[in-house]
Amino acid sequence: MRQIDSTSKPRPAAITCRGLCVKYGDFVAVDDLSLEIRLGECFGLLGPNGAGKTTTVEAFEGLLRPAGGGIEILGTTWRTGGDRKLRQRIGVALQETRFSEVLTVEETVRLFRSFYDRGREIGEVIALLGLEEKRCARVGKLSGGQRQRLSLACALVSEPEILFLDEPTTGLDPQARLRIWEVVERFTAEGGTVLLTTHYMEEAARLCHRVAIVDRGKLVALGSPDDLVRELGADDVIELVPEGEADLELFTGIPGVRRAQRRGPVIALAVDSVTAVLPAALAAAEACGVKVSSIATHQASLEDVFVHMTGRGLRDG
Repeated sequence: MRQIDSTSKPRPAAITCRGLCVKYGDFVAVDDLSLEIRLGECFGLLGPNGAGKTTTVEAFEGLLRPAGGGIEILGTTWRTGGDRKLRQRIGVALQETRFSEVLTVEETVRLFRSFYDRGREIGEVIALLGLEEKRCARVGKLSGGQRQRLSLACALVSEPEILFLDEPTTGLDPQARLRIWEVVERFTAEGGTVLLTTHYMEEAARLCHRVAIVDRGKLVALGSPDDLVRELGADDVIELVPEGEADLELFTGIPGVRRAQRRGPVIALAVDSVTAVLPAALAAAEACGVKVSSIATHQASLEDVFVHMTGRGLRDG
């Protein structure tokens, strides 16, 4: 496991887990996971479908009992701190929340506010999520994006110290996604802590101070988005689709190619410079009688880090 941390003076921990293990029968969903999430940071949990992200978050939220290891939330645990006291200090927005279809937006937020000893004004949190025009609308009439914003409003109405967001912008249009990003950024700027799972790399790169990449329940990388990409050792990625078989060794000896990896029909080259390497790569392919049917290039990203370390894409099952 590669760990990178460029922060010279780390803040105290908001969430700590040591040797976390969660099982469903004989299936190990989370395997000996250790993490420390700091107060005031947005921490991203990334990985492909089935990697154990949601299970980890649910264990942190006290919804699942671990088979092994320990979890500490804000200096206490679910077993010793008392569930109600701890739940007063956290906010949760699940992948999908089932609200009463007949309640209005205001009634729904007011209901959630009643669960807590303290919190925000109802109108304030509705305005924060841009739901003023839908204040009197019934939940059953809301769009998917509006429901997502309502879910976040209900998570924020208690003024939580920690906010758990499990893929909060999946399926949203760009405008709705941007609104949620701004709310998350404001929350952390005011000292709140966020644990975020997402499949969107631009979301993680913008919001997260640090990310953990997990695969098959194990931690495989930890660090800031910039540091993880930098550690990849390449500025750009060239993706070539050859016609027929092509040996990876055909490209590994080209100056400027850091590594070559096969991703299904695609050969991905992590390179120092597209302009320097691409002509040489095409020439090497032509010299060996290999035709290239398509070419794509992009700047090295977190997804490239993940594929390099696990051989799978972030959206792969």
